[in-house]
Amino acid sequence: MKYAVLAATRRALSCAAAVLLQASLAHGAIRHAPGIEIVEPDAQLSDIFAAIDRDQLDEALKLTDHLIAQQPNFRLAYLIRGDLLLAHTAALTNIGSVSGGPPERLQELREEAVLRLRAYRDRPAANMVPRYLLELPPDQKTAVVIDTRRSRLYVYQNVNGRPRFLADYYITQGKLGADKAKEGDQRTPIGVYHVTGVLPKSELPDFYGAGALPINYPNEWDRLNGRTGHGIWLHGTPSDTYARAPKASDGCVVLSNRDLRALFHSIQIGVTPVIISEDIEWLKFDDWNAERASLQHAIEAWRSDWESRDVALYLSHYSKRFASDSEALKQWSERKRQVNAAKEWIKIDVRNISMLRYPGNDDMVVVTFEQNYRSNNMSNTVKKTQYWAREGKAWKILYEGVA
Repeated sequence: MKYAVLAATRRALSCAAAVLLQASLAHGAIRHAPGIEIVEPDAQLSDIFAAIDRDQLDEALKLTDHLIAQQPNFRLAYLIRGDLLLAHTAALTNIGSVSGGPPERLQELREEAVLRLRAYRDRPAANMVPRYLLELPPDQKTAVVIDTRRSRLYVYQNVNGRPRFLADYYITQGKLGADKAKEGDQRTPIGVYHVTGVLPKSELPDFYGAGALPINYPNEWDRLNGRTGHGIWLHGTPSDTYARAPKASDGCVVLSNRDLRALFHSIQIGVTPVIISEDIEWLKFDDWNAERASLQHAIEAWRSDWESRDVALYLSHYSKRFASDSEALKQWSERKRQVNAAKEWIKIDVRNISMLRYPGNDDMVVVTFEQNYRSNNMSNTVKKTQYWAREGKAWKILYEGVA
């Protein structure tokens, strides 16, 4: 007796239950509290479905009861338990096929089950990193990358500038999917964002669960492209709900309260990037190094040409499509010529560089850094944001502003 909905994954589950358990250990799925061994819900679901696939229904029921004991509001686990209890009188052909229930809700739970198992089975290999994390500055401890197609949030740790997998969690996105364009469209934005604050549980209705992490949607690129809306958060679930359906929010990213509390420990306000993509592309470290070296060279050439006071050479790094918050390329260029005419020398120091490739636009990278500017008549230090895009074989600056 097998769930037909798992046809795409059950072969891997039935022939590799032991491999999945080893993977849960390798990826930190099994964590230890004092005297208690707690297995992540997705690891437990994997074991439950593997037992079902082997027709070991009593073992599957035992595992399900253990999961419910740990996560008493996990509706998917209760649905599976109901099916297992009635499986002696009716064959299991689909999740909820025996238990019954509203068709829309059952379909949501089926989708959640498949997404959880696929993401758990397909966790990235240790030698693979998301293509977006090209360079992480020393003061940035972690980065968050969200894959809306997989309903998954990944946390990467910064280890000497190299991202290393730390944890991953199931998430809910907007009711109408991703790629937010306007206020009220019930979509989750795609782009590079940062956490701007922490809203504690005590200041929010129960709907938001353990709290919320607002992000800076709309960012500079969103505004330049006319995207509207506000109030996009990463937040938890109501106290009576363990997890929501894969597509159930008005645009926010929703985690279980358990997972959100774990995420709180990884977040630095104003520092941690949140990159939301429709489908993550993974790179081996050799390819990752090659991609970042190309842009590093372009940034250094821009810095050096600025120091040279050769305005034409300096401006050659800016795209014809360039815009700042208040100027297009023509106005920007005229102002730079006037400023540089009064300079006898310029020294530029760029440090704490972050380079994050922009989802949905493979040839664009968001670069932030601390800039120490010194000249014969002025000195200042600012944090700057630039959007670089590849035009032909060259990298050009599309946007520049104070971060």
